[in-house]
Amino acid sequence: MPQEDIKILLVDDEKQFVDTLSERLEMRGFNARVAYNGEEALEKVKQPTDVIVLDLRMPGMDGFEVLKAVKKSNPDVQVIILTGHGGDAEEKTAYRMGAYSFLRKPMDIDDLLASIRMAYRDKIENTMVAVSLAEGGDFDSAKDVLREQDVIEGRM
Repeated sequence: MPQEDIKILLVDDEKQFVDTLSERLEMRGFNARVAYNGEEALEKVKQPTDVIVLDLRMPGMDGFEVLKAVKKSNPDVQVIILTGHGGDAEEKTAYRMGAYSFLRKPMDIDDLLASIRMAYRDKIENTMVAVSLAEGGDFDSAKDVLREQDVIEGRM
């Protein structure tokens, strides 16, 4: 799987941080779009998106609001929270709302890349299993696979 096939959206109001992160990902073969606030993120997620790397504290619409809206409109998009302000309570809330992973700034770029790769892999694998079951006429099992993944990832 070529890394550049993963459609990544980086969302953070710290313009210099998110632009630098985008450049660092690009140097490693990834192509990431950038949004500087929650409203812009919701516009950009209308384009095909596999993984969102999302800050929690942003002016206007915060990361939790973005996470909730994304999971409602695009439940298959994997959301990785990357924040400098989150504690254990925020982490639990993020997982309960459907976040795939919760990372704290400053982070190691390799940890972020590993999380992006795993999130994308899980998204593809779950979709393939559900499609195979549905094609075989087993719609209940297809729903169960997707529901089970939601439970494992803390979305239910």
